[in-house]
Amino acid sequence: MHFFERRIGGKLYRIAGQAVWNASKQQSYSRQVVLGPAEVPPMMDPAATRKVGTRRVGDMGALVWVAEQLDVAGIVDRACGVATTDKSPSMGEMVLAVAVQRACAPGAKRDLANFLEGSVARVSCLPSKAFSGQAFHRLATRVTSEALEQAQIALARAAVERFELSTSVLAFDTTNFDTHIATTTGGQLARRGHAKSKRSDLRVVGLGVLVSETGHVPLLHRTYPGNNSDQRVLEECLEGLGRLHDALDAGEGRRRPAQRTLVRDGGSWGERLELELDVTGYFTLISLPLGHKASTNALERAARPRVMRKLSRPLRGVRAARMTERVGALKRTLVVVESKELLQGQKRGIAAALRKAKAELRTLQRRAATGRIDRPALERGVQKALAREHLAEFVVAVIAGSDEAPTLNWHVDAVRRRKMERSRLGKRVLSTDRHLWRTEQIVQAFRGQSNVEELFRRSKKGGIVAWGPSFQWTDASLRLHTFATVLGLMLVSLAKIALGTKQSARAMMRSLAAIDATLVRTVTGAMGRRPTIMLAPELTAEQAKAARVFELERWFPSLLSTRV
Repeated sequence: MHFFERRIGGKLYRIAGQAVWNASKQQSYSRQVVLGPAEVPPMMDPAATRKVGTRRVGDMGALVWVAEQLDVAGIVDRACGVATTDKSPSMGEMVLAVAVQRACAPGAKRDLANFLEGSVARVSCLPSKAFSGQAFHRLATRVTSEALEQAQIALARAAVERFELSTSVLAFDTTNFDTHIATTTGGQLARRGHAKSKRSDLRVVGLGVLVSETGHVPLLHRTYPGNNSDQRVLEECLEGLGRLHDALDAGEGRRRPAQRTLVRDGGSWGERLELELDVTGYFTLISLPLGHKASTNALERAARPRVMRKLSRPLRGVRAARMTERVGALKRTLVVVESKELLQGQKRGIAAALRKAKAELRTLQRRAATGRIDRPALERGVQKALAREHLAEFVVAVIAGSDEAPTLNWHVDAVRRRKMERSRLGKRVLSTDRHLWRTEQIVQAFRGQSNVEELFRRSKKGGIVAWGPSFQWTDASLRLHTFATVLGLMLVSLAKIALGTKQSARAMMRSLAAIDATLVRTVTGAMGRRPTIMLAPELTAEQAKAARVFELERWFPSLLSTRV
């Protein structure tokens, strides 16, 4: 947007102008909106002044600034190619409005117009009432998943080029979100699967995200049915990963293709997938499942005396063992890493699971002693009780007797438990084809996986860019809603990078939200309607820095005149 002043009816007003491309007419046109009087506020009578509300400035203004740096609306419009009328929002404007709403005040689409009306900063020169839930659903039905993926890649390139993101190591992970869609409602995305919330009564929507090495910036995502596996999702993303690889090279201005490493957890392991990633242009770094044959062999070797060695800075205090093994038919460098934090967490989980299992086993033992359970039911009960947290490895349960009158005896084998804790707990087995990397590089690169987990924490219920509550029920609306949510996560991450703050993303957004305009209505003594003016808040040093970085004075010229 650009800002200027114009005299209307003898008074000077501030105007915001916006150039918009009309896809149907193949020409551009200008939208303009009056922001308010440009003159100095009139003298007020404090005794006759009343507060009538507030307007957002900081949080929304910061995200709009980041969106302007990337040209979010333009990129989405060009990728999706959905023609709209001059009086209705384009695809890019609608997606940006929803993304900002998810980041600042998550709510239903029916509240979108009120949210936009309550802010001084604007995503469009259109009136707020043009942004409605019905308009969102109409646009969602007209865009394809291929067009949204093309928009993601273009946005990733713009982010890397404008904010100089490091993309040598990219982390990939998946999660899912609960929906409250009825079972009888049709659709392919909302399916019952392995819900992260542990609820089995809800249909879930899956989300796979690829993030940058710095800043937790999502570069590519895929919305998928909730009953799909991680491996299948990554396989479906291979074509997009190849295009992203080329786009990131272009954004970084490289003459030769970069050597990028894809980091992920063991849920997406597959020998064929490893080969396909190599063809696509990515090295791999993965945490193998501990039940894998290669993991078992590596853990046995690492348990030998003097095999685990301490790493150098910045990983002082971490021990690891390195070896070269065959993982299937592939030659891989394996690194067994010992984490005290992980060990303590697993021990707490095993202790809690063991308490529950003991109670269930005692109940089963009493029922068997009184003849109130048959052998098949007893076996199922024991198997269920010991299915938690490695309990089957050290809890010994013996079922004897006949089918009609079974008996159960069980005990906790302390020797087996200590052996398991020494050989398996607190350890990860990392597998990579980066054979020339030092052990410290491999471990440090895998720790970037926490970037995706941090992103998921932000998008869960109560987060700063929460995916839910979602009131969509069609696949098209769910896909576009997820696209807008991930875009909101991108804007927040890039705002944090631009501000250069050490605060958490939540603390930063809270500080920006405190930069608001107070609306007061006063009496000037003159005839006519009582004027309403905006008062600027007192700014801390961090808030004043944010006002300068994000150019918030465009929306509120008197903002930087106040400091604590």
